[in-house]
Amino acid sequence: MKAQGTDQNMRKAKSSIQRSENWAGILFALPTILGFTIFALGPMVASLIMSFSNYSVSSSFKLLGLANYRKMFSGQDPYFYKSLGVTLYYVAFSVPASVVFSFVIALLMNQKIRFKALFRTIYYLPSIVPVVAMSAVWVWILNPDLGLANTILKSLGLPTSAWLFAEGSVIPTMVGIDLWTIGSTMVIFLAALQDIPAHMYEAVEIDGGGAFARLIHITIPLMTPAIFFNLIIGFINGFQAFTKAYVMTGGGPHNASLFFILYLYREGFVFSRLGSACAIAWVLFLIIGLLSAVFFKTSKKWVYYGGE
Repeated sequence: MKAQGTDQNMRKAKSSIQRSENWAGILFALPTILGFTIFALGPMVASLIMSFSNYSVSSSFKLLGLANYRKMFSGQDPYFYKSLGVTLYYVAFSVPASVVFSFVIALLMNQKIRFKALFRTIYYLPSIVPVVAMSAVWVWILNPDLGLANTILKSLGLPTSAWLFAEGSVIPTMVGIDLWTIGSTMVIFLAALQDIPAHMYEAVEIDGGGAFARLIHITIPLMTPAIFFNLIIGFINGFQAFTKAYVMTGGGPHNASLFFILYLYREGFVFSRLGSACAIAWVLFLIIGLLSAVFFKTSKKWVYYGGE
């Protein structure tokens, strides 16, 4: 009987300690939970409700059902499919180009060369320049009449370009500007390269393999997690592109650079159609969510993790 009583007391003591630890954990996590609920989950729920309304600063709140979504997908708003097409075109070129270019630069920066630290710094610095300031500088450089780019081309006897001021060249020009800011992506690739065990390269060399064999059979397979990460981040950032287009082109010429977020901004903050803007935001959320799910599903076939 005495032993049973002792066991019960021990269990009660353990249960009391466990409850105390649980409450302590909840208390420490409470600021994060409240922050997420108030500043993330709450606004998301509010925007979802407003997406089914005519909410505007200048009009009374009225639920419209699926009218905002019907207006977009039926083609009544011509800018919906236009902005979606522009964004897809930009993402399809910008993300692969940035990943490939940053991967090549990381390979070069991983070699034993003189002034390696200096070169790494030079390639990384543009990525920390404020986007607005960088965009303003590029607008001056790419000015068709007085810009530095066309001045250099004229002095060399080469044909000039309208760059950001022509429908056919505005998106390729923006993609080219993106290649100037691949520093953060390069750093991730560089860290992954330095994590590859040296003995794997030595094994390839013993088998008679050269630099190409090391790249194909060792470097790229072991770099696939970093490649996948940069692809996903680039894809999400590409769909949320806004600042460069807002500063450099304003969506022009003739809406050729009207990115989806810029279209959302116009609806919400230029025309004050906040209900429509919320619907656009939720469409973008679903597009990114679905395509991200596809990326993660297909990644199992080509992404290699060292523990597998």
